[in-house]
Amino acid sequence: MALFPTYVKREMVPAKGEGNVLIDEQGKRYLDFTSGLGVCNLGHCHPRVTAALTEQASCLWHVSNLFPIPIQQRVAERLTQATGMGAAFFCNSGAEANEAAIKLVRKAAQEKRGITNPEILTFKGSFHGRTLATLTATGQEKVKTGFSPLPAGFVTIAPEMEAVREATHEQTAAVMLELVQGEGGVCPIDPTFLQELVLFCHERGLLLVVDEIQTGMGRTGTLFAAQQYGLHPDVMTVAKGLGNGLPVGAMLARAELKEHFGVGSHGTTFGGNPLVMAAANAVLEELEQESLLGQVREMGEYLCSLLQERIGEHPAVTQIRGMGLMIGIQLLQEAGPIITSCEKEGLLVLPAGPNVIRLLPPLLVTKEEVKVAVTTLAHVLTRQMSTPQVG
Repeated sequence: MALFPTYVKREMVPAKGEGNVLIDEQGKRYLDFTSGLGVCNLGHCHPRVTAALTEQASCLWHVSNLFPIPIQQRVAERLTQATGMGAAFFCNSGAEANEAAIKLVRKAAQEKRGITNPEILTFKGSFHGRTLATLTATGQEKVKTGFSPLPAGFVTIAPEMEAVREATHEQTAAVMLELVQGEGGVCPIDPTFLQELVLFCHERGLLLVVDEIQTGMGRTGTLFAAQQYGLHPDVMTVAKGLGNGLPVGAMLARAELKEHFGVGSHGTTFGGNPLVMAAANAVLEELEQESLLGQVREMGEYLCSLLQERIGEHPAVTQIRGMGLMIGIQLLQEAGPIITSCEKEGLLVLPAGPNVIRLLPPLLVTKEEVKVAVTTLAHVLTRQMSTPQVG
């Protein structure tokens, strides 16, 4: 094996994708409720995205950001108009988008407020990436083990206003958070806490950075989860579903922050090249249809209600939570064996920590596919976890 063993590989080897289904080398079909870790929001090989990629691939793949890229400008306009932001920076991943956000708020804090050692507050249970800066920002110790010394400038606290007030001082520059902690267990933020936090940031002059890498691009039933909270952050990061499988990320910021990211302040070789922008543009064209986002909300409600009906009273299940088509099922013991059994039954699901099953179906999932998934999950739970053991 010529690869570093950084992942525990599954047995199933995908050979082809068709919409909401993956097909392995033997031709077995699997209902995909992972969406490639929340990336293929429109399913596999979506016709509009495929057509846009095919057309773009035949004329121009890459030129670098030293040249104007018209389709990049179009995608930036679509994103800024949808969010009320003033500018976009394109990169290759969610971690890179968060790196750009970190750099921007640090630079703004130094140039605007005279802060010499800016700190960013983050929250326990969060996940912001695996670069040195973003894993330090992440509120989970497991991703930090073995990588010391970690960079300074981050303080991770409990998602409580008392903790925020205690941690804030003259060097505090920003607060960074997810509206639904994905890797942290699919945990939606408390609306009351968020409301108080927004007011506090405004009063103290702190920038608010919202990580929408997993919640964005329609996953929660609106283009971005912030829209459901009436939230207008200073900085927003997106990735995953933006390219539907093409590597792309974006950092969006308010217009007044644009001056802090001038010529030479940041850069990327591949970010925002014509090929990935063609995919992103096609994705946004599809997601601009209100009927699609309405379907996400409808299917999300249906999935949650069916889960509650079929497994909500199961002795192994303690909670079913989430937003839209981003659902977490909290268990009394490890989720791994259940996930493996679901795969053998033709259903692909994800973990979100050791005791949570995470469901991230494509946004175009049908009612029949939801029924199949819940039936499979209920069958596996009944068979394997009828006598739960505390993990």
